Amino acid sequence: MAQTVKWIPLGGLGEVGKNMMAFEYGKNILIVDAGVMFPESDMHGIDAVIPDFGYLKDKKDWVRAIVITHGHEDHIGAIQHVVREFPDAPIYATPLTRGLIEVKLKEARLLDRTKLFTVPVDGAFEVAPFKVETFRMCHSIPDNVGLAIETPAGLVVHSGDFKFDHTPVDGKPSNFGKLAEFANRGVLALFSDSTNAEVPGHTSSEREIEPEFEHIFRDAEGRIIVATFASLISRVQQVVNVCHLYERKLALAGTSMQENVKMAQKMGYLDIPDGMLVKLEEAVRMPAYKVAIMATGTQGEPSAVLGRMAVGRHQIINVEPGDTIVLSAHPIPGNEEYIHRIINRLFQKGAIVKYDPIARVHVSGHACQEEQKLLLSLVRPKYFVPIHGELRMLKAHAQLAQDIGMQADRVFVVENGTPIEFGADGARQLDRLPGGYVFVDGSGVGDIGPAVLRDREVLARDGFVVAVARRGADGKLSGPPEIITRGFVYLRESESLIQQLASEIVAALSEIGPATSEDTVRQRMADALSRTIYAETKRKPVLIPVVA
Repeated sequence: MAQTVKWIPLGGLGEVGKNMMAFEYGKNILIVDAGVMFPESDMHGIDAVIPDFGYLKDKKDWVRAIVITHGHEDHIGAIQHVVREFPDAPIYATPLTRGLIEVKLKEARLLDRTKLFTVPVDGAFEVAPFKVETFRMCHSIPDNVGLAIETPAGLVVHSGDFKFDHTPVDGKPSNFGKLAEFANRGVLALFSDSTNAEVPGHTSSEREIEPEFEHIFRDAEGRIIVATFASLISRVQQVVNVCHLYERKLALAGTSMQENVKMAQKMGYLDIPDGMLVKLEEAVRMPAYKVAIMATGTQGEPSAVLGRMAVGRHQIINVEPGDTIVLSAHPIPGNEEYIHRIINRLFQKGAIVKYDPIARVHVSGHACQEEQKLLLSLVRPKYFVPIHGELRMLKAHAQLAQDIGMQADRVFVVENGTPIEFGADGARQLDRLPGGYVFVDGSGVGDIGPAVLRDREVLARDGFVVAVARRGADGKLSGPPEIITRGFVYLRESESLIQQLASEIVAALSEIGPATSEDTVRQRMADALSRTIYAETKRKPVLIPVVA
């Protein structure tokens, strides 16, 4: 057979989040990452969105391994779902990433049934026919790596999430030597992070936020609450450092924050002075100027700690005038509305809120244009595929590649589900595979589809109307219909409309008898309700006719 490797993007292309891809050679598949995405504003009731890996389900025996680049939610958030589907596939990850994965699998009661292998940050492992090398790439979390995957068809390089930070918090910069070495060996294809492809220049160093944190801690007279991602371990260390400097105790709010910090501290990735950490219940009783709290919820999630604090529903923390709240994260595209709403509510409660861009409390973990061009120049790939980003970001990254001399026919801009086949004789885009969003709602995975979401959208917009008609022994109505509404009109102020709806149903059913089927009765009721409601209100609520 021709020596070609097929790359299948399963998530993260055409969107921000739920990153997942697969490399296929013959009957061998290597999965890279298994991330989650925050639900968009029209996904009512959805907790999370995971990749659609339906293409792989009938190829379970082909999956040789799952390799994870780093421990952020958009790369490990769906790992429990992938493990359930591919229980025999071993997982390879660097030490901190493995620890964060273990936290998730333990919560899902899958840890004892999963084969986990630790790979050094600059290491290698083999799952035939793939030889995988990991190499350090700076990001906003320790132990982040890119991947060099040697296949019989050639060497492919995956940047992972990255930026070229020369002064990272952990003091360990990206492995430029490895990147140059790959170029000397010859790179068939490069897959590179596109998140900041529209942003000129270079991404700032993580170190550059430290003066702002010191300024906030120096001036704050009350409590300080720092909200960030639970997996942003380097940011936790920075907050620990400034707490030590200004003699504040530190409490953690949110189960994921507590579990991740506990794990990172145990593994030596966090240096927290003895006695600094206190329980949240103890922190709220301490003098305000002596305590800081780290919390989750920077993307406006209503169920996260910050969201519950903003509406006064957290069981322990109440936002008080004089509290300083720091949002140390950039909004994920689509979440801006939620975040702004929370910021406004925090201001209403009298808090001082610090957030980017009014305060330098966060820097991106992703490369800007000059770093992206540098990576392309270092690796010198034969083919280039922008990954990790919305379509506009992928397009911008593709243009950067052409700006530095890559031929347009060697650059592929594709979205989820569109495979590309690479080989010595060339590369070609294949037909798109079936797929889409897989929704997680409570304990259900994949049981919510577009039809249900459309119903939820209508319910959220126009509410519902239930009409109950009771039939007697002669098949006719035995009394006036009962009308029940929620989210449609306020009953006490709409009695005339409700009476009119009941009258219209009576008129529509005036000629029914014993031979009239229930389906016919329900259809006549629905037609009467729909016609009258739209004529009177110009609304289209969900209609539920019931025949008793």
